[in-house]
Amino acid sequence: MAADWRPTLYTCQGSRGLRATWAACEAGVDLDLQMLPFPPRFLKPDYLEINPLGTIPMLVDGDNRMTESCAIAHYLAVKSGASELVVKPDEQDYAAYLDFTYHADATITFPQTVYLRFAKFEKDKGFEEAGHAYAKWFGKRLIKVEQRLESREFLCADRFTVADICVGYALYLATNIGLGEYLDPRLVQYLATLKNRSGFKQAIALEKSFSKEAGIKPAIR
Repeated sequence: MAADWRPTLYTCQGSRGLRATWAACEAGVDLDLQMLPFPPRFLKPDYLEINPLGTIPMLVDGDNRMTESCAIAHYLAVKSGASELVVKPDEQDYAAYLDFTYHADATITFPQTVYLRFAKFEKDKGFEEAGHAYAKWFGKRLIKVEQRLESREFLCADRFTVADICVGYALYLATNIGLGEYLDPRLVQYLATLKNRSGFKQAIALEKSFSKEAGIKPAIR
C-alpha cells in the first residue's frame, strides 16, 4: 500500500465507527478522521450531501464510499495488507470469520441500537418498555459468541482478527450503555483482553483527541 494512502473516515466518538478506527490502528493505516456531532443528520445537515443516509461511519477512499462498519474494518485490513487480521478462504475458519464479522452488527448490535433509541433517547415518548425488551433480546443473542469462546481466546484461526474487532465493539458498547449485566464472565474476560490491545487504546485516544479538538461530545455519554 502506498505510503501516502490516507482514506477519510466520517464518524462520531464511540459509535460503530470505532470498529473502523480500531481496525485502522491495528493495521497501521493513517486515517483522515472527520469527527461529527451525534446524530449528524440533525446536527450536521451538510453531511447529508456526502452521505444521503446521514449515518456513521462513512469511509471515503478515492471513488469508493462505504457505510457499513464491519465491512469498513475488513476493507482497511485487506487493503493495507494486514493479512494477520483477516482469515483467508483456504484457512479452516474462513466461514466462521465471515459469519462472526457479519453476526456482530446484524444480530448483536442491532438490538443495542433499538434499546438506545427507545430506552434512552426517546424514553419520554412511551417506548422505554420496548427498549428494555430489546435489551433482553441482545442478551439472548450473545449465546453464539459465548459458546464459541468456551475453549478459545479469539473467535477465529487462533489469532486476533477483524471478527474480534466487530464483536468486541458490540461488547464494549454494552458496557457503556447499561447492558454489561448480560456479559457472562467469559465475555467479560474476552473484552478485557481486547481493550488491553494497543490498537484499541490508540483508537480510543485518537477519537477522543480529534473530538476534543473539534469541540464535539461523544456519541454515547
